[in-house]
Amino acid sequence: MHLSYRWLARHVDLSGITPQQLAADLTLSTAEVEGLSRFAPCLSDVTVGLVKTRVKHPDSDHLSVCTVDVGQGEPLQIVCGAPNVDAGQKVAVALAGVELPGGLKLKKTKIRGQESNGMICSERELGLGEEHSGIWVLAPSAEVGRPVAAALDLEDWVIEIDNKSVTHRPDLWGHRGFAREIAAIHSRTLKPLDTSLPAAGSGPAIPVKIESQACPRYLALALEGVANGRSPDWMRHLLLAVGQRPIDLLVDLSNFVMLDLGQPNHLFDRQRLAADGIVVREARAGERMQTLDGEERALESTDLLITSGGAPVALAGVMGGEASKVEAGTHSLVLEVASFLPAGIRRTSARLGLRSEASARFEKHLSPTLVAQAAGHLVRLLQSIQPGARIAAPVSDAGAWQDPARTLSLRPARVREVLGIELSDEDIRSILTRLELLPRGTGAEWSVSVPAIRATKDLTAEHDLIEEVGRIHRYGNIAERPLSGELTPVARDPRLQLVRRIEDRLAGGACFHQTISYSFLPDALLESLGTLAQPHVQVVNPVAEGVSRLRREVFPSLLTGLVENRRQRADVRVFEIGKGYLPEHSDASGEPREVHELALLWARARGSDAGPAASWDADLLLHLQGVVEDLLLHLGLASESFRAAPVEPGEPGEPGEPGGGLPRWANPGRAKRLGNLGFLAHLDPALARRLGLSGELASDAAGAVLSIDALLSAPRRSVLYRSVPRFPGTKVDVALAVPAELPADQGVAAIERAGKGLVAGTELFDLYQGPNLGPGRKSLAWHVLLQDENRTLDEQDGQKFQKRLRAEVERLGGELRSE
Repeated sequence: MHLSYRWLARHVDLSGITPQQLAADLTLSTAEVEGLSRFAPCLSDVTVGLVKTRVKHPDSDHLSVCTVDVGQGEPLQIVCGAPNVDAGQKVAVALAGVELPGGLKLKKTKIRGQESNGMICSERELGLGEEHSGIWVLAPSAEVGRPVAAALDLEDWVIEIDNKSVTHRPDLWGHRGFAREIAAIHSRTLKPLDTSLPAAGSGPAIPVKIESQACPRYLALALEGVANGRSPDWMRHLLLAVGQRPIDLLVDLSNFVMLDLGQPNHLFDRQRLAADGIVVREARAGERMQTLDGEERALESTDLLITSGGAPVALAGVMGGEASKVEAGTHSLVLEVASFLPAGIRRTSARLGLRSEASARFEKHLSPTLVAQAAGHLVRLLQSIQPGARIAAPVSDAGAWQDPARTLSLRPARVREVLGIELSDEDIRSILTRLELLPRGTGAEWSVSVPAIRATKDLTAEHDLIEEVGRIHRYGNIAERPLSGELTPVARDPRLQLVRRIEDRLAGGACFHQTISYSFLPDALLESLGTLAQPHVQVVNPVAEGVSRLRREVFPSLLTGLVENRRQRADVRVFEIGKGYLPEHSDASGEPREVHELALLWARARGSDAGPAASWDADLLLHLQGVVEDLLLHLGLASESFRAAPVEPGEPGEPGEPGGGLPRWANPGRAKRLGNLGFLAHLDPALARRLGLSGELASDAAGAVLSIDALLSAPRRSVLYRSVPRFPGTKVDVALAVPAELPADQGVAAIERAGKGLVAGTELFDLYQGPNLGPGRKSLAWHVLLQDENRTLDEQDGQKFQKRLRAEVERLGGELRSE
C-alpha cells in the first residue's frame, strides 16, 4: 500500500514533520513502513521553459525547431517532434545531462542538421501518465527557469506500507485513516472534511432490491449534468504518486475517493442500466459476465452480483462489468456505494484470481457507516470540478445494516499494570481522545466509545484499548526492567513421561514410524470393519462427507493409510498413541468415555522365500510380541504382568477396555493376551482382502493394542543397586537342542540352576530349526556370563558348569550341543 505525503497533508497539518520523520513515526506507532522514496524525482531536474518561437524543420515534415527560454539568459534551440508545440506555451524542458525515467540521459546533439540542446517532454516521458500524443503544456502561471516540481507544487514523497501490518485495521486503507493516526501521534487536529450529501432533485429514485444477506447496505444515487473528460492535474498527480494510472475524470474520481476514505465505490452509465434498477443477488448456475478487464468470467452460486434487467452489471466488491462502464460520452450516472461481507468477496476474488483495490478493502470488514460518507465525498468533489453536476433524485439506501459502534470498559489501573508504567489518568484520557476514542467517567472503570470505523474488527475488548495507549505512548518510551519472579517447577506428569518413553523406544531400535491422525474415521472403513452400526460420537459439521464418526479405538486409524504405505515399501511399521471415544459410557455431563491407547501395526510383503504361510504368520506375530515385550521391559514393568497367553474362544469383555474382548479387525485364532495390558493379533484375512492387501500387495499383518491407563498402574520391577564387580567374569556360549514346544525361559532356568549362583547374565542370540536336529526339535543358543563376587573363576569352573548344565538339559528332554 502506498501513501502520498502531499495527499496526507490535505487532511492534517504536516508542517515541521519531514517525510523521514513521518515514516519513522508510523513504524513505531501504527504500521511498518517498508520504503520511502521521492515521487517522480526527475521533475526536480526538469525546468519550466517558455517557447519563444517555433518554425518548421528545414529537413523534416514532422519536426519543429523551437527557441525556448529556460531562464539561463539566451534562449536555447531545441528540436521537437510534437504536433501541439507552439510559441507562447509553458513547457517542461529536460536539458543536456538530465536523466529521464527509463534511463535515457540527454545530451547536446544535432537532429537532421539542426542543433538541439535538450527535449521538450510529454507526460509519458516524465513518468506522469500514458499521454504521448503531444508535449505536456504547463499552466501559464508556471515560473520560467524553476524546476517543474517546485513550480507546479509537485514535490512529493511516497510512503510504502507493509500490508500485513494493517490487515486488522480497516480504517487504515485510506489516506484519511492514516492522517487520523498522524494527528493522534503529533497531537494535531484532523482537518474537517464535508462528506454530507448535497440536496437531491425530485426525479424518480433508482430502485434497489437486496436478495442476499452478503450485502448489509447498498446506496445508489442518480447523477446528471456530468461531462467526462480529463481529471484535474492535482488529482492525476496524487493518483500517480500512489501507483494509480489516471484514465479520465469519472474513473479517477472514483479511485480517488476509495484511496482517500478507504471505501470502494462504482459508477455505472445510467443509460446502460435497465429501468427496473438494481438487484443484488447470488449468481445462478451457468451464469457468465465480462468484467472491466475484458475477461469472460464463469460464475458460481457463491459469487455476489449487481444486476440490472436480470443481467450482471458488476461482480460485487471485486470489479465492474464491461456492459455498464462509463465512457467519454457518459453524462448520466448511477453511483454505487455499498457494504459487502468480507468472506464472500475473499472467496470470489481467490477463486477467479481477480484481486482488485476494491476487493482488498472489502476483505477487511469495512464499516457500513462509510457508505454515505464516501457517496457525499464523491459528489462534492465532482461538483467542485463540475458545478453543473447534481443529484437528480432522492438517494436509494437499502439494507438491514446496523451501526457497529460500541462501548468498551477500561480500567486505568489495568493499563498501568499491563504496560508497566505509571501513566496518569489524564495521560491515558488524552491519548484515547486523540484517537477519537471518547472516554467517560472518572472512577476505577471508564466507558470508552469506539467509533464505527474501529469497531468492526479492530477494537473489541479492554486489552485492545490498552494496546492503543501503549503504541501512541510508544513502547520505546517504556523503561527496560529485568524480569523477576519465582520459577515453579512444572508438575510431573507421569502419563506424558510414559508416552514420551514409548515414542522414543518404538521409533528407535524397533524402527517403527509414529503417525498422528485425525480422530475421524471414514464410513467406508467402518463398514469394512463391520462396526458402522456401533455407537459412535458424531460431529455436526464434518471435515468431509462420510467422515463424521469419531473412532472408538485407535488401531483402525492405522488401517486408513495401510494400502498406500504398502505401495511405497514392503515392510510397514507404524504406531500411534491416541484416544478412542465410547459414547455408551458417558459421564454425568454427557461426555463420552475416553480410552487412551497405544496401537501398533506391522505389515510386510509375503515373499516367495518366506516359507509356508502359517510359519510366516507365526514368525511375524512373534516378532511383534518381541517388540512389545522389549518395550514393556524398557518401561520397567514386572515380567509376570505381561506374560503372553492365547486368547480363549468366547472370552468375555469389551474392546477398548483392559482385559476386554478382541475387536473386529483381529483374527481370534491367532491372538495373544498380554495380561490386563492389552493384546496382539493377526489382522483378519478377510478384512485384509477388503482393504486391498491382495495380489501384488498381499501381506501378512499383525497389530497390538496396549492401554495407557493399564501401563500406568502396572507393577514395576524392583530396581536394586549393584556394585561394580571386583573380579572379572567368564563368558561361555551354550547351545541346547530341546523339544520345539519348550519355552525359552525354561532353558534360562536350567542355565541358572547349573550355575549355582554364578550366572550373572544370559543373552539369547540364536534360534535354529533344521534337518540336522530332527523333527520337533529346535536349538537355542545363549551367551552366558559366569562371575563370582569373591574370586576369579578358572577353567575348571567352566567345565563343572558345562557338566551340570548337560544333566539339567537332559531332564528337559534335550541335550547340550557340542557343535
